[in-house]
Amino acid sequence: MNHDINIKETRINCFRQSKIDGEFMLQMRVPGSLIDAKYLEKVTHIAKTWGNGTFHLGMRQTLNMPGIKYENIPAVNAYIEDYIKEVEVEMCGCDMDINNAGYPTIGARNVMACIGNSHCIKANVNTHELAKKIEKLVFPSHYHIKTSIAGCPNDCAKAHFNDFGVIGMAKMEYNSDRCIGCGACVEACNHHSTRVLSLNSQGKIDKDFCCCVGCGECVLACPTSAWTRKPEKYYRITIGGRTGKQTPRMGKTFLAWATEDVVLGMFANWQKFSAWVLDYKPEYLHGGHLIDRAGYHKFKELILDGVELNPELLVADNIFWDEVEYRGNFNVKPISMHHTSGPQPEGKKSTH
Repeated sequence: MNHDINIKETRINCFRQSKIDGEFMLQMRVPGSLIDAKYLEKVTHIAKTWGNGTFHLGMRQTLNMPGIKYENIPAVNAYIEDYIKEVEVEMCGCDMDINNAGYPTIGARNVMACIGNSHCIKANVNTHELAKKIEKLVFPSHYHIKTSIAGCPNDCAKAHFNDFGVIGMAKMEYNSDRCIGCGACVEACNHHSTRVLSLNSQGKIDKDFCCCVGCGECVLACPTSAWTRKPEKYYRITIGGRTGKQTPRMGKTFLAWATEDVVLGMFANWQKFSAWVLDYKPEYLHGGHLIDRAGYHKFKELILDGVELNPELLVADNIFWDEVEYRGNFNVKPISMHHTSGPQPEGKKSTH
């Protein structure tokens, strides 16, 4: 192992250590998972000039080029200077100095997003535009946070397994004069969503508003446009989700029916909350762990500080985590592992 390489510094610079001594993989950020296709030429150039000729679509929707030698990192950083300027500063509006030293931090992870309503018929919101606005608030920063945006409650973006999940919601408008009582919306809600619709004795639709998740399946199913989405955009925010070896868990709902202003106000408080929890000393701890450390009620107080809440907003009174604990989760004695066929050690018999 080359002991002259500062692995921590290269990691902060968005290069990940390889199992091959002296080789690294660049992780080029793609905020909101959407960029101009022209940048793929840069990916090709990096991969063929300094990498091993391949690239990996990162699990956080980054463009990753493996096989970069440590001594070539400065050349790669200089080459991506224009990319960082155009994508991070000009596209997202991030407040950062641009130079030939590459990315200043990996703290705030690439904000992930599904394709959103720029394409998907099920999506309620423009995920890419929101991702760029969030990036402006959290990047660059040495405080770690993972965020994913889903255009609708289908949650293709796996928002539930991030520190912060942002899920697009819509309020529906029902025009009974257009309704022909076919029951298509009821069937769609029963099959795809939360079963809040029913057909009454007059052949019209009743709705249990308490459990509607704002998915829009009723709109897609209705043949007469009796159901339509209202133009206002809303979001559900989940917090504390994570994968990992020790205590993976799915995020829980923190806010429902939040406006974009509330969402952005919350993210604007993220660095302040992180600094308070960590005593202004950033370390490699992601958002879910910081929430655990502060406690839910303190988190709620700080993350919503100064945020003007919209009238429809619902805020969780309490959140009780349901974690998967790999240690101490089995009520059986360990099984002795040994071969059960073939030659056996002296004094032991096969169990067959």
